Amino acid sequence: MDGPGAAPDLGGRTVVVTGGTRGVGAGITRAFERAGAQVVVCARRPPEVPLGKADFVPLDLRDPVAVQAFFDALPRLDVLVNNAGGTPYRPLAEADAERHARVIELNLTAPLTASIAAREHLRRARGSIVMIGSVSGSRPSPGTAAYGAAKAGLESLARSMAVEWAPEIRVNTLVVGMVRTELAQLHYGGEDGLAAVARTVPLGRLARPSDVGAAAVFLASDAAAYVSGASLLVHGGGERPAFLDAATADQDRQATAGRHQQGGTR
Repeated sequence: MDGPGAAPDLGGRTVVVTGGTRGVGAGITRAFERAGAQVVVCARRPPEVPLGKADFVPLDLRDPVAVQAFFDALPRLDVLVNNAGGTPYRPLAEADAERHARVIELNLTAPLTASIAAREHLRRARGSIVMIGSVSGSRPSPGTAAYGAAKAGLESLARSMAVEWAPEIRVNTLVVGMVRTELAQLHYGGEDGLAAVARTVPLGRLARPSDVGAAAVFLASDAAAYVSGASLLVHGGGERPAFLDAATADQDRQATAGRHQQGGTR
């Protein structure tokens, strides 16, 4: 049991992190390792950078038969982190429905497949599932609409799963905002772009993968023993509403115009 103010201790527990080889997934993997857990990472490709003592198993999460075989082969399982996902920038009209459906398959169907395959292990362990969601699921997501729809569905799935599988299994979602990963500069136009985007976040920076990892460890730990069906926002305070900037800009324009008028009458 974790003491007051103590870091979570997950020693003796086995954790599976899907897609845990880089970016957010690698941050989650390292956080669980630091908490003392035995971590198994599954993804289609092996990590480019070693992930400590974590075991890697190649797995296509869109193959239900392979997913079931993977979980059946585990001796035990206490925590499943459904992290695998992602999407390219792709406006709806620039691709056919099949391409968008693949995004939904990876970000919604695959976590459902993994969760069902892991259920018996988790039920015996009275374990937990952590879904890695996104703020894209709760706001318009132009250019990544299928991804946003999948993440909205993932939150809904987690809430229903938390009720159906209680009290043996807890299920929660991390709703993640913008994260500074290895590929962040490509998405945001280099360091200047990253700095500009960071200024839109109330806490003044993008999340680090370790921030997401720490939150995942919390939800999996005894410190969150009474937390299930919840969505924990990990987004640095969210995004500053655009209307505030518009209103401020308008006030500045009015103030500037007023000073010009005053100067003209002197």
